[in-house]
Amino acid sequence: MNDAADVLVIGGGPVGATLALALQSSGLDVSVLEARADASPPTDPRAIALSYGSRLILQRLGVWDALAPATTPIHTIHISQQSHLGRSVLTSDEANLPELGCVVDYCALYGVLAGALQASGIPVLYAAQANAVETAPDAATVGFTRHGAQQKMRAALLTVADGGRSMGEIPGIHREVRDYGQAAVVARVETELPHGHVAYERFTPRGPLALLPWGDRAFALVWTETPEAAQALSTLDETEFLQRLHEHFGDRQGRFIKVQDRGVFPLKLARAQPVTAERLAVIGNAAQTLHPVAGQGFNIGLRDAWELAQIIRATPPHELGSAAMLANYRSARRPDTFGGILFTDFLVRTFSNDIPGLGALRGCGLTALELLAPAKRLVVGKMSFGARG
Repeated sequence: MNDAADVLVIGGGPVGATLALALQSSGLDVSVLEARADASPPTDPRAIALSYGSRLILQRLGVWDALAPATTPIHTIHISQQSHLGRSVLTSDEANLPELGCVVDYCALYGVLAGALQASGIPVLYAAQANAVETAPDAATVGFTRHGAQQKMRAALLTVADGGRSMGEIPGIHREVRDYGQAAVVARVETELPHGHVAYERFTPRGPLALLPWGDRAFALVWTETPEAAQALSTLDETEFLQRLHEHFGDRQGRFIKVQDRGVFPLKLARAQPVTAERLAVIGNAAQTLHPVAGQGFNIGLRDAWELAQIIRATPPHELGSAAMLANYRSARRPDTFGGILFTDFLVRTFSNDIPGLGALRGCGLTALELLAPAKRLVVGKMSFGARG
């Protein structure tokens, strides 16, 4: 790998790999810095909810056929609230889509994209921990440590993807963080009844509970609670945990019969302001970290990578990384990212409380959504394709 590139991507995870792969055959010198030691998938039991729009991006990259066997389609989304009337059901048939989305192991997704990146011939420097960024009118320079030695690379455009979150401060970019005072218990659970490719989003006063179909009979669970309650749930024995989950969710799937891979994650809203600086752009979780309600965060990050790649391809080589190019990217992404942040924040704030009278209003809103087919199509379109849906 040279010490200079046209486009240098910090982070070889799914978002960074998507950007690099989308720049294949562009004629540009693209390189990737990755902190992990090699291309092997991380030990991560999480499930990722991919929107239908994200599936189309992966198809365009040529990796979907390899990933598809590891995915579980979502054909129906059932939305309800605890202790109040009102519900809405979204279906792929009503939306005229083959599926509303799908669920995939993070490790499977990482492995397929990392394999495609290796096969592409794009240089990836593993065990490279980025720790400093310098920007100048003609290029950006990133400092990184590798095998105990400090090194540097220059690029006309430096992109910080999801792997760049450990870098700390980036010149010209401020990170705003809002703590929701919530934590998510994530796990893989099995139920008495088959999932039928139905995903559930159930709102409760302490936060949403989501069940996403995963495999033949399992669900990916995302159970929002206060941090103290979430920690307590993570330490319960299996029988008591499943009983608590049944009490919290209800009978739609019969009994919960097994739980695996429990973990607890704090929930916050974090966003970079702005998402560009001199010769630099941030994408994916480096640009915005969202509450998992509605499953928008990763899909927005994938669209960041895809749209940045299209703008790079459309930019004359001598203008790569210029202020005009970066302004174009900010303008193109603002409706999608800002809309996704507003949507998820609105859901958390509106549904994660028990203010008297608000439950009835929420129920009326869910009922109205159920009765209005155009509103359903609008919601599905935004969730599937972002601001352009």
